[in-house]
Amino acid sequence: MPWYKKLHYNSPVVLTYALICLVFLILNIITIGWFSKTFLVSYGHPSLLNPMTYVRGLLYIFGHSSVQHFAGNMLTFLLVGPIVEEKYGSKRLIEMIFVTGILTAIVNGFFFSSGIIGASGIVFMLIMLSAFVNIKKDTIPISLVLVATIYLGSELYNGLFVHDNVSQLAHIAGGIVGLVFGLIYNRKN
Repeated sequence: MPWYKKLHYNSPVVLTYALICLVFLILNIITIGWFSKTFLVSYGHPSLLNPMTYVRGLLYIFGHSSVQHFAGNMLTFLLVGPIVEEKYGSKRLIEMIFVTGILTAIVNGFFFSSGIIGASGIVFMLIMLSAFVNIKKDTIPISLVLVATIYLGSELYNGLFVHDNVSQLAHIAGGIVGLVFGLIYNRKN
């Protein structure tokens, strides 16, 4: 059997999401940034009458500002995503991705003037959810406590003391949504 027939599309949501992000990155490179500015940046304080506000509020999670931004997000996404998709299922993962993206866009739009782009919030949602993978009934994994403390603490620190173009809000919102989803879905199970 040839090697390529052994390849398995093992995590359809994660792999499809990564491919969409790659296509959008290539379109952005070809258009020298026009594609992202027009369709993928969810701007702060948007006009609720502008239909593009809603398009950008959904699509920004697929965009990336550079190859480095894409690579940083996708490396973690492709490492953690399949574990989370296997645990919670493809349908739930799609739901969690879009809920995280929409909530982050809403919060950013109303409270901040800067725009957001990228999968960072989704990645940090997955990181938080991955800490629930081996959870046992009526226990709180120390790894979950440590991940939440280190992650949220570092994002709060960066948000308060480091002035860069990174949206700590997206990271924090994604982490919180991941924590909430993990608590909800693991309580049901």
